[in-house]
Amino acid sequence: MRRILVANRGEIACRIIRAAQALGIETVAVYSEADAGALHCQMADVAVPIGPSPAARSYLRAEAVLAAGAAHGADGVHPGYGFLSENTAFAQAAQAAGMRWIGPSVESIENMGDKKRAREIAQSCGVPVLPGSPRFLPEQLDGLEASAAQVGYPLLVKAAGGGGGIGMKRVDGPATLAATVASTQALALKAFGDGSVYLERYVARARHIEVQVFGYGDGTAVHLFERECSVQRRFQKIIEESPAPGLPAEVLARMSAAAVALAASQRYSGAGTVEFILDADSGEFFFLEMNTRIQVEHGVTEAVTGWDLVQAQIRLAAGTLARVAQADIRRHGAAIECRLYAENPARHFMPSPGRLECFALPAMPGLRVDTGVREGDIITPYYDPMIAKLITRGDDREAARLAMLDALAHARIAGIRHNADFLGRVLAHADFRAGRADTGFVAREMAALVGDSAAPAAVPAAAVLAGVQP
Repeated sequence: MRRILVANRGEIACRIIRAAQALGIETVAVYSEADAGALHCQMADVAVPIGPSPAARSYLRAEAVLAAGAAHGADGVHPGYGFLSENTAFAQAAQAAGMRWIGPSVESIENMGDKKRAREIAQSCGVPVLPGSPRFLPEQLDGLEASAAQVGYPLLVKAAGGGGGIGMKRVDGPATLAATVASTQALALKAFGDGSVYLERYVARARHIEVQVFGYGDGTAVHLFERECSVQRRFQKIIEESPAPGLPAEVLARMSAAAVALAASQRYSGAGTVEFILDADSGEFFFLEMNTRIQVEHGVTEAVTGWDLVQAQIRLAAGTLARVAQADIRRHGAAIECRLYAENPARHFMPSPGRLECFALPAMPGLRVDTGVREGDIITPYYDPMIAKLITRGDDREAARLAMLDALAHARIAGIRHNADFLGRVLAHADFRAGRADTGFVAREMAALVGDSAAPAAVPAAAVLAGVQP
């Protein structure tokens, strides 16, 4: 490939552009009105406007995105994550326009994108799944109560076409079941164009562990170990790490084998993630979903394996990737990622858009910063309010944890509220230090974790550290 269309924005667009540049490949960026002059536009060889600020009128307009690539000779397209990354119509249209799709096949995206179908495929591969129900369509709730009783309370109502924690609600008893299903169906229809939902057993003390897989498109695949993603707010990850603390080797071996078997069954091509719920009490694990794209937290895996997953995606699509055997994939040390958001933890993590009047992070060994913004940029209300991803690596988990605490303590951010202090409190908490965090950890410990996060963020300009990293 000579030139890639980067069908995304923000930090993932910057990440793709850096990978392409390292391979000597040119890039075409797209941008909305809100992103005119954004970092990813300045990094790319060409930047093309595609519409107004709302995503539905710009980054989700497949025809406008592809027209930008076609007009500037793009012969490949990388969708990143979110937006059109798991949109089969977009993938098909890109290929019809003569662009190589840097991702898995349309069939894989369809199979894994439908959460009910994905569960059935996982079961057929011998992968354990949580007890669940049939699909319920909007206004068609016959058998709902009986299915719920069979699944057992508490349970989750989940959007069949959902992901990223969107379209997922907990139900503790029959009294609120019908209303929760109806509201989830309405949300799912608005977010995904598919209002169908299903019920799934809720694990009280659950750990969220995912396995990074890479498929070669011929029915073979490898894994690049696991990531722990249990520290979440509103079902969305905010801290990820590898290795997962205290995970028995034999559980990891079975989990990794299950992930590889699922990827191989799909003749999966490129980077993907198979996500599991681990019952912290019983030690059993269950299939949750497969994400058919690069993950936000892919940098954690890169830090401990030495792989560049985005470059590997591009090389595979270009037909230049050398196959790596499972036995040759090693993990060294430990890594932790924190998602730095413009949000107010004290107000249910409400987004805090505004101008980054100050944004500086310390230049320190072992710290990687992935971002799509600079000091003076505006965090808009139109998109995810992530400021940056901070990734630290150390010889062991404690070294990585202490390095992250140091990075957060020396971050200088002003103009918006943010979650740096909140993240620091999570890392310092006794349960996190001991590797005991589960998916309910943040909700249980909110009072201790919020502290004085409600206070405005303000930093004198003279206090800003030098050496902001790209």
